[in-house]
Amino acid sequence: MKKAVVLVSGGMDSAVVLAIAREQGFITHALSVAYGQRHTSELAAAARVSKVLGAVQHKTVDVDLRSIGGSALTDDIDVPVDSHLNPDGPAIPVTYVPARNTIMLSVALGWAEVLGAADLFCGVNAVDYSGYPDCRPEFIAAFERLANLATKAGVEGAGLRVQAPLQQMSKADIVREGLRLGVDFSQTVSCYRADAEGRACGHCDACRLRAEGFAAAGVDDPTRYVG
Repeated sequence: MKKAVVLVSGGMDSAVVLAIAREQGFITHALSVAYGQRHTSELAAAARVSKVLGAVQHKTVDVDLRSIGGSALTDDIDVPVDSHLNPDGPAIPVTYVPARNTIMLSVALGWAEVLGAADLFCGVNAVDYSGYPDCRPEFIAAFERLANLATKAGVEGAGLRVQAPLQQMSKADIVREGLRLGVDFSQTVSCYRADAEGRACGHCDACRLRAEGFAAAGVDDPTRYVG
């Protein structure tokens, strides 16, 4: 059977991607990255989600992006709240983590070579994506070209694929797809300011996009909020 490495953050999007890969018949190897994020409860959620959705293995790799900082998720910078009320805010918010998706996909690529997997799955989204440059289709296409140029598997094998099945889906579409696939969204953590128990703040961009997705899908929001 074909193998895939699936990046699993613990959030709703990556949970749906893991379920999609499973439905497509892949033996899924789930990969999370502890990159110095302040909201570490998402890593516990990633372990839960990987187990429930049938990953044969879940690995967490440490990469210390906090040592270089530059993001509200890794540095001593306040996470913006209710930023949708400020239309004059920056196009790329301070929650963008420099090179995060490039680094995560690179780690996934290395593991895929070791496993003999030809497919990498990630949950990037070009619709509800907060303006992050490393969530665009152009980035995914460029990384796939890099993967096939820079690896033994790419040069000697049948080719490596980077799959981003949620790329053109709205959050509402992602909610509907997850429910179709049996994803328990209550087990996921999306909030940038989640507490140690995984409860969401309800005010950061990640919380807003998530809540809007459930509302647009006409589905009750199972998110646990603080207070």
